[in-house]
Amino acid sequence: MLTMAYAPHDDFRSLYDVYTGPGSTAQHLTQHMVRLTAADPLLVVTGADFVIFPGGGRAPIVESFRHSTRGFVELTAVSHLAPSIAWVFRLRELGDPHWRDDAKRIIDRSDRVRSVNDASYWEEVVAVEAYRGYESKIADMVDYACRVSSRFMRTCLADERLMNFENLRQNFLDPIDGAAVPIPMNDVMVATFTLTFLDIAHRVIRWLRSQNLNWRTLMVLLSGKSGRPSAGLTWQTNNNCHLLWRASQERISAENVQITPHGPSLTLTDLRDPVRVGQFEAQVREVFLQLRANTDLARAMFEGYPAFAKCIEEPPVIEPTTKSLHAMPRLRSPDDRLTAITRLRFVMEDPTQLLSNSVAHFVIDQLCEHDNQPELVLIPGFSQVSYPARGQRHDTP
Repeated sequence: MLTMAYAPHDDFRSLYDVYTGPGSTAQHLTQHMVRLTAADPLLVVTGADFVIFPGGGRAPIVESFRHSTRGFVELTAVSHLAPSIAWVFRLRELGDPHWRDDAKRIIDRSDRVRSVNDASYWEEVVAVEAYRGYESKIADMVDYACRVSSRFMRTCLADERLMNFENLRQNFLDPIDGAAVPIPMNDVMVATFTLTFLDIAHRVIRWLRSQNLNWRTLMVLLSGKSGRPSAGLTWQTNNNCHLLWRASQERISAENVQITPHGPSLTLTDLRDPVRVGQFEAQVREVFLQLRANTDLARAMFEGYPAFAKCIEEPPVIEPTTKSLHAMPRLRSPDDRLTAITRLRFVMEDPTQLLSNSVAHFVIDQLCEHDNQPELVLIPGFSQVSYPARGQRHDTP
Protein backbone atom coordinates (compact mmCIF):
# COMPACT_ATOMS: atom_id res chain seq x y z
CA MET A 1 0.00 0.00 0.00
CA LEU A 2 1.41 3.32 -1.07
CA THR A 3 1.47 6.12 1.50
CA MET A 4 1.20 9.62 0.14
CA ALA A 5 3.99 11.97 1.22
CA TYR A 6 2.82 14.47 3.81
CA ALA A 7 2.89 18.18 3.04
CA PRO A 8 0.88 20.90 4.78
CA HIS A 9 -1.74 22.61 2.68
CA ASP A 10 -0.48 25.74 0.96
CA ASP A 11 -2.96 27.88 2.90
CA PHE A 12 -1.64 26.58 6.22
CA ARG A 13 1.96 27.16 5.04
CA SER A 14 1.03 30.66 3.97
CA LEU A 15 -0.50 31.41 7.39
CA TYR A 16 2.58 29.94 9.11
CA ASP A 17 4.85 32.22 7.08
CA VAL A 18 2.92 35.31 8.17
CA TYR A 19 4.79 35.19 11.48
CA THR A 20 8.02 33.33 10.73
CA GLY A 21 8.62 33.25 6.97
CA PRO A 22 10.41 35.63 4.58
CA GLY A 23 8.97 39.10 4.85
CA SER A 24 7.04 38.07 7.98
CA THR A 25 5.60 40.33 10.65
CA ALA A 26 8.40 39.24 13.00
CA GLN A 27 11.02 40.24 10.44
CA HIS A 28 9.30 43.58 9.87
CA LEU A 29 9.36 44.34 13.60
CA THR A 30 13.01 43.31 13.97
CA GLN A 31 14.10 45.35 10.97
CA HIS A 32 12.20 48.39 12.21
CA MET A 33 13.87 48.09 15.63
CA VAL A 34 17.24 47.85 13.86
CA ARG A 35 16.50 51.12 12.08
CA LEU A 36 15.37 52.82 15.31
CA THR A 37 18.64 51.85 17.08
CA ALA A 38 21.04 52.21 14.13
CA ALA A 39 22.91 55.06 15.85
CA ASP A 40 23.20 53.25 19.21
CA PRO A 41 26.42 51.43 20.17
CA LEU A 42 26.51 47.64 20.15
CA LEU A 43 29.28 45.68 21.89
CA VAL A 44 29.99 42.29 20.32
CA VAL A 45 32.17 39.73 22.10
CA THR A 46 33.49 36.94 19.89
CA GLY A 47 35.69 34.04 20.92
CA ALA A 48 38.76 36.25 20.52
CA ASP A 49 37.81 39.95 20.39
CA PHE A 50 35.72 42.69 21.93
CA VAL A 51 34.26 44.84 19.14
CA ILE A 52 32.28 48.06 19.65
CA PHE A 53 30.10 49.15 16.74
CA PRO A 54 29.48 52.81 17.68
CA GLY A 55 26.50 53.11 15.35
CA GLY A 56 25.69 55.47 12.51
CA GLY A 57 28.09 53.70 10.15
CA ARG A 58 31.16 54.59 12.20
CA ALA A 59 34.13 52.20 12.13
CA PRO A 60 34.33 49.52 14.84
CA ILE A 61 36.71 49.75 17.82
CA VAL A 62 38.49 46.50 18.68
CA GLU A 63 40.37 44.95 21.60
CA SER A 64 41.68 41.39 21.15
CA PHE A 65 42.05 38.98 24.04
CA ARG A 66 43.13 35.57 22.78
CA HIS A 67 45.44 34.21 20.08
CA SER A 68 46.78 37.59 19.02
CA THR A 69 47.56 38.42 22.67
CA ARG A 70 51.24 38.56 23.64
CA GLY A 71 52.20 35.71 25.95
CA PHE A 72 48.94 33.80 25.46
CA VAL A 73 50.50 30.98 23.43
CA GLU A 74 53.60 30.79 25.63
CA LEU A 75 51.80 30.51 28.97
CA THR A 76 49.01 28.33 27.63
CA ALA A 77 51.60 25.94 26.18
CA VAL A 78 53.03 25.51 29.68
CA SER A 79 49.52 25.11 31.13
CA HIS A 80 48.97 22.25 28.69
CA LEU A 81 52.03 20.23 29.72
CA ALA A 82 50.26 18.35 32.51
CA PRO A 83 47.11 17.44 30.57
CA SER A 84 49.24 16.51 27.55
CA ILE A 85 51.09 13.92 29.64
CA ALA A 86 47.78 12.68 31.07
CA TRP A 87 46.48 12.23 27.51
CA VAL A 88 49.58 10.20 26.63
CA PHE A 89 48.87 7.94 29.60
CA ARG A 90 45.30 7.46 28.41
CA LEU A 91 46.39 6.79 24.81
CA ARG A 92 48.73 4.06 26.03
CA GLU A 93 46.04 2.64 28.31
CA LEU A 94 43.63 2.39 25.36
CA GLY A 95 46.21 0.80 23.07
CA ASP A 96 46.72 3.66 20.62
CA PRO A 97 49.91 3.00 18.59
CA HIS A 98 51.02 6.65 18.57
CA TRP A 99 51.40 7.23 22.31
CA ARG A 100 55.18 6.81 22.38
CA ASP A 101 55.68 9.31 19.55
CA ASP A 102 53.45 11.77 21.39
CA ALA A 103 55.48 11.29 24.57
CA LYS A 104 58.76 11.94 22.76
CA ARG A 105 57.28 15.03 21.15
CA ILE A 106 56.45 16.47 24.59
CA ILE A 107 60.05 15.86 25.70
CA ASP A 108 61.57 17.35 22.56
CA ARG A 109 59.44 20.49 22.52
CA SER A 110 59.80 21.07 26.26
CA ASP A 111 63.57 20.93 25.91
CA ARG A 112 63.49 23.32 22.96
CA VAL A 113 61.44 25.85 24.91
CA ARG A 114 64.01 25.75 27.72
CA SER A 115 66.71 26.73 25.24
CA VAL A 116 64.92 29.97 24.28
CA ASN A 117 63.25 30.84 27.57
CA ASP A 118 64.93 33.54 29.63
CA ALA A 119 64.03 36.84 31.30
CA SER A 120 64.89 38.86 28.20
CA TYR A 121 62.38 36.85 26.13
CA TRP A 122 59.59 37.88 28.51
CA GLU A 123 60.86 41.46 28.75
CA GLU A 124 61.57 42.14 25.07
CA VAL A 125 59.49 39.69 23.01
CA VAL A 126 56.36 39.15 25.11
CA ALA A 127 56.66 42.60 26.71
CA VAL A 128 53.33 42.55 28.56
CA GLU A 129 52.56 45.45 30.87
CA ALA A 130 50.79 43.22 33.42
CA TYR A 131 53.96 41.08 33.76
CA ARG A 132 56.32 43.98 34.41
CA GLY A 133 58.65 43.00 37.24
CA TYR A 134 57.65 39.34 37.00
CA GLU A 135 59.66 38.46 33.87
CA SER A 136 62.54 36.65 35.57
CA LYS A 137 60.22 34.69 37.84
CA ILE A 138 58.00 33.71 34.90
CA ALA A 139 61.09 32.46 33.07
CA ASP A 140 62.02 30.42 36.17
CA MET A 141 58.52 28.92 36.31
CA VAL A 142 58.53 28.04 32.60
CA ASP A 143 61.98 26.46 32.87
CA TYR A 144 60.88 24.48 35.91
CA ALA A 145 57.66 23.23 34.29
CA CYS A 146 59.42 22.14 31.09
CA ARG A 147 62.29 20.52 33.00
CA VAL A 148 60.16 18.43 35.38
CA SER A 149 57.72 17.48 32.60
CA SER A 150 60.54 16.30 30.33
CA ARG A 151 62.21 14.38 33.16
CA PHE A 152 58.96 12.76 34.30
CA MET A 153 58.09 11.69 30.76
CA ARG A 154 61.58 10.24 30.24
CA THR A 155 61.35 8.29 33.49
CA CYS A 156 58.00 6.84 32.48
CA LEU A 157 59.27 5.84 29.05
CA ALA A 158 62.18 4.03 30.69
CA ASP A 159 59.79 2.10 32.96
CA GLU A 160 56.29 1.81 31.55
CA ARG A 161 55.01 0.42 34.85
CA LEU A 162 55.07 4.04 36.03
CA MET A 163 52.54 5.05 33.40
CA ASN A 164 49.49 4.94 35.63
CA PHE A 165 47.35 7.74 36.98
CA GLU A 166 48.21 7.11 40.61
CA ASN A 167 51.88 7.76 39.83
CA LEU A 168 50.90 10.78 37.71
CA ARG A 169 49.01 12.29 40.64
CA GLN A 170 51.44 11.40 43.43
CA ASN A 171 54.73 12.20 41.70
CA PHE A 172 53.88 14.89 39.15
CA LEU A 173 50.53 16.62 39.51
CA ASP A 174 50.23 16.73 43.29
CA PRO A 175 53.32 15.38 45.09
CA ILE A 176 53.80 16.07 48.78
CA ASP A 177 57.38 17.16 49.59
CA GLY A 178 58.57 15.63 46.32
CA ALA A 179 62.29 15.94 45.63
CA ALA A 180 61.97 15.61 41.85
CA VAL A 181 58.86 17.82 41.63
CA PRO A 182 59.01 20.17 44.64
CA ILE A 183 56.23 22.41 43.28
CA PRO A 184 53.21 20.39 42.11
CA MET A 185 52.34 20.79 38.46
CA ASN A 186 48.74 21.44 39.54
CA ASP A 187 50.03 24.69 41.04
CA VAL A 188 51.87 25.52 37.82
CA MET A 189 48.63 25.09 35.88
CA VAL A 190 46.82 27.46 38.22
CA ALA A 191 49.65 30.01 37.99
CA THR A 192 49.92 29.98 34.19
CA PHE A 193 46.15 30.18 33.69
CA THR A 194 46.03 33.09 36.15
CA LEU A 195 48.89 35.01 34.55
CA THR A 196 47.31 34.62 31.12
CA PHE A 197 43.98 35.93 32.31
CA LEU A 198 45.59 38.70 34.36
CA ASP A 199 46.83 40.36 31.19
CA ILE A 200 43.56 39.81 29.31
CA ALA A 201 41.33 41.13 32.09
CA HIS A 202 43.61 44.10 32.85
CA ARG A 203 43.63 45.28 29.21
CA VAL A 204 39.94 44.67 28.54
CA ILE A 205 38.78 46.37 31.76
CA ARG A 206 40.95 49.40 30.98
CA TRP A 207 39.72 49.49 27.38
CA LEU A 208 36.05 49.16 28.30
CA ARG A 209 36.26 51.88 30.93
CA SER A 210 37.93 54.24 28.43
CA GLN A 211 35.04 54.01 25.94
CA ASN A 212 32.58 56.22 27.87
CA LEU A 213 29.76 53.70 27.41
CA ASN A 214 26.25 54.08 28.78
CA TRP A 215 26.25 50.78 30.62
CA ARG A 216 22.56 50.82 31.53
CA THR A 217 21.42 50.92 27.89
CA LEU A 218 24.37 49.29 26.09
CA MET A 219 23.43 46.41 23.80
CA VAL A 220 25.83 43.45 24.22
CA LEU A 221 25.97 40.29 22.11
CA LEU A 222 28.33 37.40 22.87
CA SER A 223 28.33 35.86 19.42
CA GLY A 224 29.73 32.63 18.01
CA LYS A 225 31.71 29.82 19.56
CA SER A 226 33.76 30.53 22.67
CA GLY A 227 36.01 27.67 23.74
CA ARG A 228 34.41 24.24 23.56
CA PRO A 229 31.15 23.95 21.58
CA SER A 230 29.21 23.27 24.80
CA ALA A 231 30.84 25.99 26.92
CA GLY A 232 30.03 29.53 28.00
CA LEU A 233 26.32 29.45 27.15
CA THR A 234 25.07 31.11 30.36
CA TRP A 235 25.93 34.10 32.52
CA GLN A 236 27.42 31.77 35.15
CA THR A 237 29.63 29.83 32.72
CA ASN A 238 30.85 32.69 30.51
CA ASN A 239 33.40 34.81 32.35
CA ASN A 240 32.95 37.65 29.85
CA CYS A 241 29.62 38.35 31.54
CA HIS A 242 31.31 38.70 34.92
CA LEU A 243 34.04 40.85 33.37
CA LEU A 244 31.45 43.20 31.87
CA TRP A 245 29.51 43.35 35.12
CA ARG A 246 32.56 44.25 37.19
CA ALA A 247 34.10 46.55 34.55
CA SER A 248 30.82 48.48 34.46
CA GLN A 249 30.92 48.76 38.27
CA GLU A 250 27.85 46.50 38.27
CA ARG A 251 25.80 48.97 36.20
CA ILE A 252 25.35 46.84 33.09
CA SER A 253 21.83 45.51 32.56
CA ALA A 254 21.88 41.71 32.54
CA GLU A 255 18.86 41.62 30.23
CA ASN A 256 20.86 43.55 27.61
CA VAL A 257 23.58 40.88 27.53
CA GLN A 258 22.69 38.07 25.13
CA ILE A 259 24.73 34.90 24.47
CA THR A 260 24.31 33.40 20.99
CA PRO A 261 26.73 30.48 20.42
CA HIS A 262 25.28 29.96 16.94
CA GLY A 263 25.48 33.66 16.10
CA PRO A 264 27.74 35.12 13.40
CA SER A 265 31.48 35.14 14.02
CA LEU A 266 34.16 37.61 13.00
CA THR A 267 37.93 37.51 12.64
CA LEU A 268 40.56 40.25 12.67
CA THR A 269 40.98 39.68 8.93
CA ASP A 270 37.28 40.44 8.44
CA LEU A 271 37.71 43.74 10.27
CA ARG A 272 40.09 44.93 7.53
CA ASP A 273 37.32 44.58 4.94
CA PRO A 274 34.76 47.43 5.13
CA VAL A 275 32.18 45.38 3.20
CA ARG A 276 32.49 42.43 5.58
CA VAL A 277 32.34 44.75 8.60
CA GLY A 278 29.12 46.30 7.34
CA GLN A 279 27.58 42.88 6.70
CA PHE A 280 28.59 41.60 10.12
CA GLU A 281 27.25 44.67 11.93
CA ALA A 282 23.92 44.30 10.13
CA GLN A 283 23.77 40.62 11.13
CA VAL A 284 24.56 41.12 14.82
CA ARG A 285 22.20 44.08 15.17
CA GLU A 286 19.40 41.98 13.70
CA VAL A 287 20.19 39.04 16.01
CA PHE A 288 20.22 41.24 19.10
CA LEU A 289 17.08 43.18 18.20
CA GLN A 290 15.16 40.00 17.36
CA LEU A 291 15.91 38.68 20.85
CA ARG A 292 14.93 42.01 22.42
CA ALA A 293 11.68 42.10 20.43
CA ASN A 294 10.65 38.73 21.86
CA THR A 295 11.45 39.86 25.40
CA ASP A 296 9.50 43.09 25.03
CA LEU A 297 6.49 41.30 23.51
CA ALA A 298 6.43 38.66 26.26
CA ARG A 299 6.24 41.38 28.89
CA ALA A 300 3.42 43.13 27.08
CA MET A 301 1.48 39.94 26.31
CA PHE A 302 1.78 38.25 29.70
CA GLU A 303 1.89 41.13 32.16
CA GLY A 304 0.73 39.97 35.59
CA TYR A 305 2.37 36.55 35.33
CA PRO A 306 5.73 35.83 37.01
CA ALA A 307 8.59 37.30 34.94
CA PHE A 308 11.91 35.81 33.92
CA ALA A 309 14.96 37.42 35.51
CA LYS A 310 18.63 36.61 34.93
CA CYS A 311 20.19 35.93 38.29
CA ILE A 312 23.80 36.46 39.33
CA GLU A 313 24.17 33.67 41.86
CA GLU A 314 26.65 33.59 44.71
CA PRO A 315 29.09 30.73 44.07
CA PRO A 316 29.30 27.90 46.61
CA VAL A 317 32.19 27.55 49.05
CA ILE A 318 33.98 24.23 49.54
CA GLU A 319 33.44 22.81 53.02
CA PRO A 320 35.40 19.98 54.71
CA THR A 321 32.58 17.56 53.85
CA THR A 322 32.19 18.63 50.20
CA LYS A 323 32.29 15.70 47.78
CA SER A 324 30.75 17.24 44.67
CA LEU A 325 29.54 20.63 43.45
CA HIS A 326 26.73 21.83 41.19
CA ALA A 327 28.41 25.18 40.44
CA MET A 328 31.90 26.66 40.31
CA PRO A 329 33.18 27.18 43.90
CA ARG A 330 34.39 30.57 45.09
CA LEU A 331 38.15 30.99 45.51
CA ARG A 332 38.42 32.72 48.87
CA SER A 333 42.09 33.71 48.71
CA PRO A 334 45.26 33.07 46.68
CA ASP A 335 46.36 30.38 49.14
CA ASP A 336 43.03 28.52 48.95
CA ARG A 337 44.75 25.70 47.09
CA LEU A 338 41.94 23.18 47.56
CA THR A 339 39.48 25.41 45.71
CA ALA A 340 41.97 26.54 43.06
CA ILE A 341 42.70 22.97 41.98
CA THR A 342 39.06 21.92 42.35
CA ARG A 343 38.23 24.68 39.87
CA LEU A 344 40.74 23.09 37.43
CA ARG A 345 38.89 19.80 37.77
CA PHE A 346 35.53 21.55 37.45
CA VAL A 347 36.30 23.30 34.15
CA MET A 348 37.64 20.08 32.61
CA GLU A 349 34.84 17.88 33.94
CA ASP A 350 31.90 20.20 33.23
CA PRO A 351 31.53 20.68 29.44
CA THR A 352 29.52 23.88 29.99
CA GLN A 353 32.53 25.71 31.47
CA LEU A 354 35.10 27.78 29.62
CA LEU A 355 38.57 26.56 30.64
CA SER A 356 39.52 30.11 31.63
CA ASN A 357 36.72 30.05 34.22
CA SER A 358 39.14 28.25 36.53
CA VAL A 359 40.75 31.59 37.42
CA ALA A 360 38.82 34.35 35.61
CA HIS A 361 36.39 35.47 38.29
CA PHE A 362 39.07 35.66 40.98
CA VAL A 363 41.36 37.75 38.75
CA ILE A 364 38.55 40.07 37.61
CA ASP A 365 37.41 40.67 41.19
CA GLN A 366 40.95 41.40 42.42
CA LEU A 367 41.63 43.83 39.56
CA CYS A 368 38.38 45.69 40.17
CA GLU A 369 39.06 45.86 43.91
CA HIS A 370 42.54 47.32 43.23
CA ASP A 371 41.68 49.95 40.60
CA ASN A 372 42.81 47.62 37.78
CA GLN A 373 46.43 47.49 38.97
CA PRO A 374 47.82 44.04 38.00
CA GLU A 375 50.83 44.35 40.30
CA LEU A 376 48.45 44.22 43.29
CA VAL A 377 46.82 40.95 42.22
CA LEU A 378 47.95 37.91 44.21
CA ILE A 379 48.47 35.01 41.80
CA PRO A 380 47.81 31.49 43.14
CA GLY A 381 50.73 29.16 42.52
CA PHE A 382 53.02 32.10 41.78
CA SER A 383 52.98 35.12 44.09
CA GLN A 384 53.79 33.15 47.23
CA VAL A 385 55.85 30.41 45.54
CA SER A 386 59.61 30.38 44.90
CA TYR A 387 60.49 28.54 41.70
CA PRO A 388 64.00 27.11 41.34
CA ALA A 389 66.29 29.49 39.48
CA ARG A 390 67.03 28.54 35.89
CA GLY A 391 70.09 26.38 35.42
CA GLN A 392 72.53 26.50 32.57
CA ARG A 393 70.82 26.82 29.22
CA HIS A 394 71.94 23.39 28.05
CA ASP A 395 71.85 21.51 31.35
CA THR A 396 70.54 17.95 31.56
CA PRO A 397 66.74 17.85 32.13
